Amino acid sequence: MNITDDRMARAALTRIFEPGDRVALALVGKHGAVWALRIVLGALPVVPFWDITHDELEAAVARGAGRHTDLDPQKDLDEIAALGGGFLIPGGEHWPAGLDDLEVPPLGLWYRGNLSAGFPTADKCAALTGSRDCTSYGAAVTGDLAYGLTQRGITVVSGLAYGIDAHAHRSALAGSTVEAMPTIAVMSGGVDRFYPSGNADLGRSIIASGLMVSEMPTGTAPTRHRFLQRNRIIAALSGVVCVVEARYRSGALNTAHHAETIARHVAVVPGSIHSANSAGCHRLAREGSATLITEVNELMELLTS
Repeated sequence: MNITDDRMARAALTRIFEPGDRVALALVGKHGAVWALRIVLGALPVVPFWDITHDELEAAVARGAGRHTDLDPQKDLDEIAALGGGFLIPGGEHWPAGLDDLEVPPLGLWYRGNLSAGFPTADKCAALTGSRDCTSYGAAVTGDLAYGLTQRGITVVSGLAYGIDAHAHRSALAGSTVEAMPTIAVMSGGVDRFYPSGNADLGRSIIASGLMVSEMPTGTAPTRHRFLQRNRIIAALSGVVCVVEARYRSGALNTAHHAETIARHVAVVPGSIHSANSAGCHRLAREGSATLITEVNELMELLTS
């Protein structure tokens, strides 16, 4: 396979490596995507560099060894184009600059939707996230926040999961104005599949007026690791991450912690002390890492501060 184009090489590497792979990013940083791909495919020797050891490089090559038998990045690019989407690379047109704040930014970003106006900047995006088994209280608060944000020209970012995520997307679409993209769904698998399937209609609505994005190429299934890694993308795209409801060890707290590491604001909505669904929000507030908010204008203050 003779690939000489940076974009195509990066597309191939997203098929080989998992999101957040530090060694893969280092290889691209040192050698460029084209030469990094050749190293991974065994066409060039593995040589240690920087703080990356020979064993780490060998392990990275081994991790991807079973994934490049049928590697065809042109096919992947054609498939995403047929779906009305594309593939973005760092430094290229429409690349969201907020992703560069991550310790391990994506090798590229696959998307579906209308990107003619480009990605909104982080200070024009707010992430709303929380429990999949949210309460009626959480659903109502999420609806108020998402609708109010889009009415003010702010794009709502979430993960298309059941519960808080779905309520955030729906209410953002309902409050949509011509001033801003209403919502962005960050997926843990390929953007050709709607996960969970019960939110397929919602996913189609998002693509019609917003964006669906992923680090993973088409045909890729979501996994627990990919869910956790996609949370860092949600955080990096947004100027503030608001956890509306979350249990004490909820995955939504992972998104909040990613936000903290890249100097994004974190907000939480207070709930009943008797509600397990608010225990994670109260934990973040108690640890001093989050600001309590009760209405949309308080989120707007964080975005503009």
